[in-house]
Amino acid sequence: MSLKWRIAGIYDNKSGEWQKLIYVHFNSGGKTCVNGHEAILRLRRAGEAKANDDGLDIVAPRSEFAEGEFLSINAGETMLRVGTGKVISVVCPGFVGVSASVETLRPVRAGVLTVSDKASRGERADTSGPSLADIARAIGSVVERLDTVPDDMASISDKLKNWADKDDLDLILVTGGTGLSMRDVTPEALMDIHDKVAPGFGEIMRAHAMMYTQRGFLSRCLAVTRGGTLIVAVPGSERGARQCFEAIAPALRHGIGTLRGWDSECGH
Repeated sequence: MSLKWRIAGIYDNKSGEWQKLIYVHFNSGGKTCVNGHEAILRLRRAGEAKANDDGLDIVAPRSEFAEGEFLSINAGETMLRVGTGKVISVVCPGFVGVSASVETLRPVRAGVLTVSDKASRGERADTSGPSLADIARAIGSVVERLDTVPDDMASISDKLKNWADKDDLDLILVTGGTGLSMRDVTPEALMDIHDKVAPGFGEIMRAHAMMYTQRGFLSRCLAVTRGGTLIVAVPGSERGARQCFEAIAPALRHGIGTLRGWDSECGH
């Protein structure tokens, strides 16, 4: 279950001054930056001694943060992640201000599977899979599996069963094989190994796709569950995959939380 709180203060250890608003991001080397400069960013409880360095502290009303937790600020406009010693890394850049609302989220263990004959043979670069992995991190996902298989029902089914049963992933995103050609068998593979169908996913993804193209209703994207794993199939194009993910992102974490027993039922 997530915890909601508000930032109590932002303290600049270097200047010894309190800040009202900062911009956090990362540079080309992946280093955390504050207002354009590399800086250590960490959490500390109100009343706790400040750090003895030149970094900045985000002051929180609690101190029980687990390594790996995500901090979703202002409903995901900015996403941070807690590391060792409460040092924070930036997942999605943005502004952090005093009294900003924060939701502490447990990480979603995810896998991204690209279904493509050509990509599996190395005849073309896979852009959809890495793109999905990137935007999945923006909702607090840790992508633990990233792979490519051909448009073959047995190959798809075997990979999904392994990731769901053996690896016990919370979420699997499958891109490709959702069209009408004879080689498009991703929906059939999902239906072959599913426990339940979640029809709302396909409905909202197709409705959202229709905003961009009149052909959006032709996609056979869908979602199923297997055990405690939610498996979502989206189109194979990078643009189509991102658009469909955007459609389900607002409620995706709650759906996963309900399936895994983290959250209350959807109707509550």
